Amino acid sequence: MPDANDPYAVTADELRQFIERYEQLESEKKDVTEQQKELMAEAKGRGYDTKVMRKVIALRKRKPDEIAEEEAVLELYKSALGMS
Repeated sequence: MPDANDPYAVTADELRQFIERYEQLESEKKDVTEQQKELMAEAKGRGYDTKVMRKVIALRKRKPDEIAEEEAVLELYKSALGMS
């Protein structure tokens, strides 16, 4: 049994707890990733374009001003290349 007065024993227990919590989160992250894959497979099976869905999801994370600026530059570049 560790000595309660030994600071290294307490530190080791705390360290172990941090590591175990991290490992648990890693496991949960894998589960969530698998659920996301299953969700996209279901959407694809129902006829949705999952590549476009992923782009929409990424856009929803960004600020509208950033999106508008990027789209304006994209249109400028496309126009310069005769693609519009």
